[in-house]
Amino acid sequence: MCVAGNRREMEHGSLNDPSKATFSFVDEDHTLANSVRFCLNQDPRVSVCGYSIPHPSDARVNIRIQTTGEPAREVLKDGCQNLMLMCQHVRGTLDKAVADFRMNNPTKMETKSDSEMET
Repeated sequence: MCVAGNRREMEHGSLNDPSKATFSFVDEDHTLANSVRFCLNQDPRVSVCGYSIPHPSDARVNIRIQTTGEPAREVLKDGCQNLMLMCQHVRGTLDKAVADFRMNNPTKMETKSDSEMET
């Protein structure tokens, strides 16, 4: 079991075959699991990837990965890094769109002169 800050994760894998493993993430739900599953299923090294939530009242997600030979742990790391890059791209695109909108559509408060605001 690995503990990083307040996050806990556990790997259940085969000692003989590192290409197959299940990873349990505590305090996570469909939001992270479905995103990671999507990224991993885009990777050609992944044969099968899916996730399950053992029980609705248990804040835990199990992600199962089977690869074509690469260690599942390394493929999971790469998938999480790809997801992080996707999120950064989406965030940057959104921030730019919001800034462009605000510049092209100023609000009434931004367009009033100081003399108009005093009256």
